[in-house]
This record gives sequence, structure tokens and C-alpha cells, in this order.
Amino acid sequence: MLARCTTAALQGLEARVVTVEVDLGPGLPALTMVGLADTAVQEARERVRAALRHAGFRVPQGRVVVNLAPADLPKAGPGFDLPVALGLLVASGQVPPEACEGVWSAGELGLDGSLRAIRGVLSIALQAQASGARALLVPAANAAEAALVEGLAVWPAAGLIQAVGQLLQAGAAQAPEAVPPAPASPDPPGGQPKPAPDLADVQGQLQGRRALEIAAAGGHHLLLLGPAGSGKTMLAQRLASLLPPLSRSEALDVTRIHSVARQLAEGAGLLRQRPFRAPHHSCSGAALIGGGSVPFPGELALAHHGVLFLDELPEFRAGVLDLLRQPLEEGEIRLQRARQSCLFPCRITLVAAANPCRCGWYGDLEHECRCSEAERRRYWSRLSGPLLDRIDLHVVMRRPQASDLAAPYRPAQPLACEGSQAVAARVAAAHRRMRHRNPSGISNARLPLAELRRLADPQPEALALWEQALQHRRLSARGGERLLRVARTISDLAGEARISPEAVGEALLFRSFEAQLEGA
Repeated sequence: MLARCTTAALQGLEARVVTVEVDLGPGLPALTMVGLADTAVQEARERVRAALRHAGFRVPQGRVVVNLAPADLPKAGPGFDLPVALGLLVASGQVPPEACEGVWSAGELGLDGSLRAIRGVLSIALQAQASGARALLVPAANAAEAALVEGLAVWPAAGLIQAVGQLLQAGAAQAPEAVPPAPASPDPPGGQPKPAPDLADVQGQLQGRRALEIAAAGGHHLLLLGPAGSGKTMLAQRLASLLPPLSRSEALDVTRIHSVARQLAEGAGLLRQRPFRAPHHSCSGAALIGGGSVPFPGELALAHHGVLFLDELPEFRAGVLDLLRQPLEEGEIRLQRARQSCLFPCRITLVAAANPCRCGWYGDLEHECRCSEAERRRYWSRLSGPLLDRIDLHVVMRRPQASDLAAPYRPAQPLACEGSQAVAARVAAAHRRMRHRNPSGISNARLPLAELRRLADPQPEALALWEQALQHRRLSARGGERLLRVARTISDLAGEARISPEAVGEALLFRSFEAQLEGA
């Protein structure tokens, strides 16, 4: 007898429809799987047999052929266990064929017949809804994630017995109890990130705080330079607290990426906080941009709609850093493999931190730098000019003063530094102006060049100052363009309809860290 069940295979972030065909015929007992299945899928043969036996079902005796169609689409992971088991039950007559009609299924089977969570369920649910599926049968641990897709009935099951019961109940014209859509609040179980630290914790560093505000408002990349202990990491960790909350579509994108990358906790639903990723400087290129024979999202994609923090930037391998050029420019990365091509979005705000030299004291007013000019050149040789050109804001941070550090320990003296709430309000106002002016409400940093020329609208004095900067500061065409983007964001923060000369002047202060170090 021939049976068919429907499931999906992940290809990057997308789910492709897969039909599981099970043929039970005469011959010696054997189970053969065809259809470009990887090792984890091939091992489903033993898991399915043991799960059927422990769940009390009859293991088909005879020659079984399982075909995963289309045959030229790579299949990976244990999510095919459940549809293969259901196909065997239908082929052996233990489940009526009509029970599986229009029902998609995915899940990993334990040897005892239990169902375990798998990755990428949100992508599978989106494809099932787009294909007109009647319902999606998933492990109970994935139910909250699948229920994020509106208009799709989600049937959770803790094990194979319950999964078959759901199908038989549907075949008896009794709709199984579906998982209700996930509420907007409170947070689902499984753990959300802790609240972002507050900007009021950073004492002093007014220029760094200002650069952080501009980066949050316009989506600009930021480079922080300063000696150890000057507050670079503290500032970077507080950028997420200044960004507006994720919209539902952005939250779905973030949740989908984390699910495919196995970064989503079991039982978790919609991720509501912007991601903050901080990979170690020893990470490989594949870890940063994604990769593998079955492409997985890297740190770039995991930071989508959030912050990617690269501490000790010159310590990263030069080849790894150069992989950032195209993704920073385009907001997406395409991984090409022999059998497939995967596209991962990576619209991030990059925050990089570094010491000014190997000893960390170059440009400091009180400590003498022990590095020679050749050593400083070697230290910065890993950072290519094109990469630095794509970073809009360069900030040299000084060691905080003793009075700034002592301020929190004087309760009678109010803190002079604003908290994240006050700064986030200005950032939100700037975002509203961008949404009203820019096409599709995109940020100034990602505004297409043609739209930037049309919408920048500098005052005559500001345009003259910008032209002088291009000539005397020897900026590249990209550098001049990004200078104008930063000036547009500064004017948005000030509530100005046109770019003012003051905005261009302030943007110039953040353009070159070499000039800031030499002027110290």
C-alpha cells in the first residue's frame, strides 16, 4: 500500500514542501530511505521502529521504501521522524489515509515514542499556512512557536500516541483542540532576555553617549576607541535600550532566525526584545556570517534588527572582518552552496570597540604610549580602509574623571547623566520623522542613494561646509555620503526639517578617529 504525508525541509530560513511517500510491499523486512537525506534523516529508520514498538503500534513486516520528494532537495535534521512514522501507520492500515489529508507534521521521535522539539517550526508553519494546510501537527514544545502564524490550526502532541489520536479525532469529524494564538503579553515561558541595562549607569563620556544616541536614531554603525576601562563595553550594551520596540513583523523575523539556528528556548513564543550579539574575537568566518554544509545563520543574522558588538576589533582575523563589507552595505548575506543558495537578512547596528594601540595609551594626555609607529601600524593593519569607511561614527573615549565615577556614591547629589528612557524618547521622535519622510519608513543609514539626494535637503551653508569637508578631509565618495546621512539624523534629533551647518559640523567630529587622536 502507498501512503503520503506532507512536511517541509529547511533551506536557510525558508521551508520547502516535502511529500513523504511510504510504500509497503512484499519481501524481507527492510526500510530504505531515498531522496537526498542526510545522516540524521537516515537514522530515522531506527528511531521510528523503536517508537512504534514502544507506543504499542505494529511495526510493518515487509519491504518498506520511504521516498522524500522532491528527490533533488537536500533534507537534514530529525524533523522527518513523525511524518515517516505516520506514513508507515497509514501504509500498514493502522491509520486511515483520509486522516492525514491536508495535515502537515514535523517532529523528532524518541525511542519511547515521545516527541521532541525541532528547529525551524515557525518557517514550517508559515509555509504550511501559505500552502493551505488544514492543520500542523508538531511536538508540544514547539506549539507556542507554531501558533504565532495566524490562520493555521496547530495540533500539539507530546508523543506518537497523542499525535495519532489527534489525527483519528479529526477523521471522526471532531476538530482537535488547537493551540490558541500566542498573546502579546506576558512573556512566554522559556526565558526572555533580561531588561537592557540603563544608560544612566555610564558616568561622563558625553561624546560617546551622543554618538550612541545618533546611532540608535539613524541606524548608523559605531566605532569606539579608548583605553581599557573607559566604558566602551558599557556603552555598547546600552544601545539596545535606546532602540524602539520590535514591531510584530520584525519580531517574527527575529524569532524565525533564532528558531532555525536552534537559539530559541523550548516553549518560547514571540521574541520581543532586540537581539544583542557579542561574538569572541576568535570566531571564524562561518560563525560570523553563517555557513556549513547545511547553512546555518551566523552572528550577523542572529543580530538582525538588533546590535552586533565586536569587542577588540583589531584582534579579529583580517579575512573575517572583510567578510562584513557587503553585509553591512546591503543588509543581507547570500550563502552559495553546490546544491542550494540561502539568503539571511542582517539589518544590524554594528558597534565595534578597540584600544587605540597595543598598549592602549596612544593619544592619552597622562600616560605615555609605549608603542612605536610601526607597532601602531601593524596593530591597525587588520582593519581595511573600505571597512572603516562603512562605519559612520568614530568616537575616541577618554578615561572618566574621578568626580564622574564618584557621583553614584553621593546620594545627595543628583546624577547628571540622562537615563535610557529620556534618550529613547528623542530617538523615537526622530524615528517618527523618518517614517513620515523616508520611503517605507527606513532609517537614514539605509536610505537609497537616490532618495538621500532627494530628501537630504541641506541648507546652503550646510552644503558649502559639506563640500569643504569632501575637499580638505579627503573623504571618499562613500565617506561623504555617510557624512550626509549622519547629518540628516542629527537634524532629525533636533527636529529640523533641513540639514543645518551645525549638524554637518557635528557629523564631521565623528568621521575620523585619526584626527581625534592627533588633536588630543
